[in-house]
Formats: sequence, C-alpha cells, structure tokens
Amino acid sequence: MTNEFFTPVSGMELPRFAGVPTFMRLPVVGLEDARLPEVDVGIIGVPWDSGTTNRPGPRHGPRQLRDASTMMRAQNGATGVRPFELVNCADLGDVGPNPTDILDSMERITAFYSAAIRAGVTPLTAGGDHLSSLPILRAVAKDDPVGMIHFDSHTDLFDTYFGGTKFTHGTPFRRAVEEGLLDPEKVVQIGIRGTAYDSEDLDFAKAVGIRIIRIEEFFERGIPDVMAEARDIVGADPTYISYDIDFVDPTFAPGTGTPEVGGPNSFQAIQVVRELDGVNIVGADMVEVSPPFDSSGGTAFLGVSIMFELLCVMAKRLASA
Repeated sequence: MTNEFFTPVSGMELPRFAGVPTFMRLPVVGLEDARLPEVDVGIIGVPWDSGTTNRPGPRHGPRQLRDASTMMRAQNGATGVRPFELVNCADLGDVGPNPTDILDSMERITAFYSAAIRAGVTPLTAGGDHLSSLPILRAVAKDDPVGMIHFDSHTDLFDTYFGGTKFTHGTPFRRAVEEGLLDPEKVVQIGIRGTAYDSEDLDFAKAVGIRIIRIEEFFERGIPDVMAEARDIVGADPTYISYDIDFVDPTFAPGTGTPEVGGPNSFQAIQVVRELDGVNIVGADMVEVSPPFDSSGGTAFLGVSIMFELLCVMAKRLASA
C-alpha cells in the first residue's frame, strides 16, 4: 500500500492545464528531503546536451516532458497496471549541469544519482542527450556491471569524435563497457539503422559480445520474438533500460537531433516496453527529446507515454520483489 502523500494530483480534482507541472503530477521530493527514503521510483530530469554533435536541443527536453506528463493518468489502459498504487513515486527534480564543462556535468549527474540510489530509489530519467546515460550508469553500476536493453537507431559505441573527443552522445556505451559498468554479453541494442561513416561501432560490438538487432531483423521477426530474445540475454540480472526517442520513426517523433527514417510507429514504440515485463530493471532513461524540432509537443507526449510504460513495468517488478 503506497503512502497517500505520493498519490498524483487527479485531473478530476485540478485541471491538467492548472497547477505547477511536475512529472506525472507527482509530489516533488528533493535529495535533502526526509521523505527521500520512502521513494521507490524517482523521476529525474537531466537538462543537458553538451554531448550533442549536430543539432542541439535535448537540454530543453525535461521541461517539455514534465509539461506533457500532466496528461498521464492513474491506470495503464492496456495492462491494467496502476503504478502509483504499487510503489511510491516522486519527482526528484533536475540535476543542475554545468553547460560549459562536460566532465564537471558528468560528475554532478553521478553524484545526484548516487545520493538517490543510496536512499533506495530506482531512477527513471528524462534526458538530455544520450551521453547522460554514462554518468547515470556510473552510479547505477558502481558496485557491479549491469546488463542493458537499448532502444535506438544508433549504437552509441564509437570510440572518439573529431580526432580524439571521448565524450559525446555517440560514445557513452563504449565508455561504459570500458569502465566495467556494462556486461557486454548481457547487452542488446534494438532498432539500429541508417547510414554510417564506417563499421567501427559494429566491429567493437562483435568483439565484446554485444547483440545488435537491426531494424530489418526487428520487423522481419516481430516484436514478441525479438523481445523474448532480449529478455533471455539479460536474464534475471540487474538491467538498465536506455530508450532514445530516435528509435521511433521521425514521422511520429520528429523532435530529436539525429532522426533516422524507417523506424517503428508510436504503438510499436510502447509495445516493446510492455514486453519488458519481468525484467530486473535497476534504472531507465528516455533521452534525446529535442523540443526545438517539434514545437507541437507531440514528440514529448510520446516520450512521456513511453516513460509511463517504463514506470508500469518497473513498479510491477518492484512490488513483486
């Protein structure tokens, strides 16, 4: 039974366009709040895109995602899960990045997540570009490497950009493997597609044992079969979920920095998350939502809809543990 304090504000009590927007209309609980140890799932914003190499904008993602998230209701219409009744959820606020210093920002992000995790909180993140995942993993996988199910059109396994830069949104999972944060044999990347500079990332994946499921295989086999394999790869071990909104076809999610055509539609985008049921999720993120490229807010609404689906499978798992 969850604490009444953690019950979201209902649209039947206060219109969704009114009040101060928080993630899914949840209460705000800061890192110094005495209630922090009561939180099971904490939703955290990482308004940072200093790892972006082309079109910036994801630093504005958490604010638009928060606003769009006021449309989330109490129950999952497909699965029947009522996450806010299963576990205590709260908005933990935003990490304050240093927009002029990548390394300092990553230290700040890791420190924020480390404090939340020490309090027993499982983090659900609204990014931010995909480099955000690296400092989060430094907190989540501090003691032991984790597995990962990664939805994206890009592998983010490159070594360097521009003659030696190690930290961009195209390198986080290469660094995470090198730092021992990810067990590469328990990592699966789903939806990879698009043109490429070379095969460096694919060669690295093959060398260390990362399973890549390209979009062609994804559509040929179908979602249930692909996701069954993904669940087999990670098994019962602690697993991180990383979801780049550019996994979705830009027809349905144009608000992102590096779109790739030929991806899943919006229904398939949430269907893959429902297939995570039972996975031992120790953290998850939704990244690369870039409001400047979709002023309608449609991409952000899809993003928070996916976050709600993630919350449902996380809450169900935590409640049964």
